[in-house]
Amino acid sequence: MAFAPVFLEAHGARVEIVPTLGGKISSLRLAGREWLWTSDVLPWSAPDERLAADDAASYVELADTGGFDECLPTVGACRLPADVRGFGGLALPDHGELWSQYAPTERVEGAGRAPELVTRWRGRRMPYALTRAVTIEPDGAVCMRYALESRGDVPMPFLWSSHPLLPLTPDTRLDLPVAARVRVWAQHGVDLGGDGAEHRWPVLRVRDASGGAARDFTVPARGAAPFACKLFLDLPTPRVGPVRLAVEQDGARLEVEVDPREVPHLGVWLNHGGWSPFAGRAGYHNLAFEPCIGAGDALDAALRAGAAAAWLAPGETRAWTLRWRARRRAAPG
Repeated sequence: MAFAPVFLEAHGARVEIVPTLGGKISSLRLAGREWLWTSDVLPWSAPDERLAADDAASYVELADTGGFDECLPTVGACRLPADVRGFGGLALPDHGELWSQYAPTERVEGAGRAPELVTRWRGRRMPYALTRAVTIEPDGAVCMRYALESRGDVPMPFLWSSHPLLPLTPDTRLDLPVAARVRVWAQHGVDLGGDGAEHRWPVLRVRDASGGAARDFTVPARGAAPFACKLFLDLPTPRVGPVRLAVEQDGARLEVEVDPREVPHLGVWLNHGGWSPFAGRAGYHNLAFEPCIGAGDALDAALRAGAAAAWLAPGETRAWTLRWRARRRAAPG
């Protein structure tokens, strides 16, 4: 079957990956439930060489089917500034170039080590190789280890973003670092101050006819009119240990553990019925919960912002890890 997934299952967790869909993680089951959102608008469609070569290919119109994708070397479609050595004027497609290619994935097993699913991508427009190795640890955590290798002879700018989509329900609660700097990237049906406006989590100032009011976004969909927005949080670097970022819904808690020295940002896309890529269609109800490297969706804008883009030196390999775990909340009383 064209869409046959490869999977790991152990310690109460299950992960499924579809190589023909750009290495999409189509299922992430933890704590007895499926966490990933699935579109009821777009069906799966395997990309081909024509699509992979199309700089204007639209992820949101063709491949925004849900699950967990990887975005590299940009998220938003863009054209790089002319003065970027070796890459000036380069066009990069919507949500990067990984989703539109076949991503070979193999199950690797060895004595004394847990099985892992290893997915590999190669840069088409820029010279790099990305590897993601997924394992299930004895405590049921799903560990994703990444390695991005430069295969060019000049420094390479990039943005990387994980792109897991979850349902956004009325009770969805976000547990994120209090007072972390929040920057607005996009807004629909809500005025948060526009592109680049800054807030401190979880209080965002919403502008309205009366001038504006502070609103707590911890439970973003509760009592809210339809809206959508994309936010970026700067993750604080703790003195000891990683940072844990969490989503709670339907009596369960999903955590992702990151080291901010490796993964310094979190992208949060909140769509409470406020946006759809298709004119006249109802907005989606989903949440993208995205540990990422680089703040901003478009690499050209991140380059103009200076520190917002990441760089890979010739021959350099950059590694980072995400660790996902979940649990059911204890019943009260």
